[in-house]
Amino acid sequence: MKCSFLLVVTFVFVFSVLQAQDSTYAEKLGFPRGAKVVILHVDDAGMSLDQNNGSIDAITKGAASSTSIMMPCPWVPGFFHFLKDHPQFDAGLHLTLTSEWQDYRWPPLSGKKAVPGLVDGEGALWPSVEEVVAHATADEVETEMRAQIERSLEFGYRPTHLDSHMGTLFATPAFLERYLKMGMEYHIPVMFPGGHNTLIAAQMKSLQVEIEVARRTGKMLWDAGLPVIDDLLNESYASQLPAGIDPSPANLEKYATKFYMDAMLRMKPGITYAIMHCIRKTEVFSYISNSGPIREGDYLAMMNPAFKKFLADNGIIVTTMRELMQRRQRRS
Repeated sequence: MKCSFLLVVTFVFVFSVLQAQDSTYAEKLGFPRGAKVVILHVDDAGMSLDQNNGSIDAITKGAASSTSIMMPCPWVPGFFHFLKDHPQFDAGLHLTLTSEWQDYRWPPLSGKKAVPGLVDGEGALWPSVEEVVAHATADEVETEMRAQIERSLEFGYRPTHLDSHMGTLFATPAFLERYLKMGMEYHIPVMFPGGHNTLIAAQMKSLQVEIEVARRTGKMLWDAGLPVIDDLLNESYASQLPAGIDPSPANLEKYATKFYMDAMLRMKPGITYAIMHCIRKTEVFSYISNSGPIREGDYLAMMNPAFKKFLADNGIIVTTMRELMQRRQRRS
């Protein structure tokens, strides 16, 4: 009896894995069977002028296809003014519940009175995900997310998707539930890897049960009429230069381009959402963050014609969240 039960469990597990490999969300959305499809996504638009300029260059002149905006940040109006003149570009909301830099910070849009648990002793959002989890309630998180979505709508812009700054909305089941709720309520796609999850599972060392929960969540979003991605590449900060290598623009471009080429080769068939941070760097950015070299490297990689050629030569399809939603609507 025990042996038979184990055989059944093994069969179910193997079948679920083969099924996941056999049918990707890319295929469900009408992309060719076995295709590698990627959203080259630039986080943190609206955070600073350098970030705005880098994001705009990367999606208008470079290989990147999508970006998302940090709504509580001071350079948001400048990015929306760009979108007003260029509404065809893919721009979501980088739902922001943290303010992580030491000397350059922002408060919640909702205000301290409405969301006291999201506010630290300086009147800004907490610096870390752990502090948000320790102090904020799910109701406060939902209040702030809603304020950020509504601000975008007040600008006259309907975001193409929602995602999560620093992954805060994935930190607890309660936060994640409210994040998914916002997507389904506003009928805006959410960044959630609900497919085979090969790259993100390896990075996070996820257990099979966690992968299965993610797949069930992906099905829930799909059944709600939203598109779903198959995998997530979230390794931008791993693309640092080797020790002893001068962080010159030439070296940053060389190593970052190779990093993203290698990552594209590791992708499995399906839709992969690849996260990066692109700045057109000035002397100001070093006063904001020490992440300038990584962000400059991401920028130079996306602007490198060799990377665009690599994508074409390897048959990798670059898409947007806007296109995914359009494809999903045609299948409703």
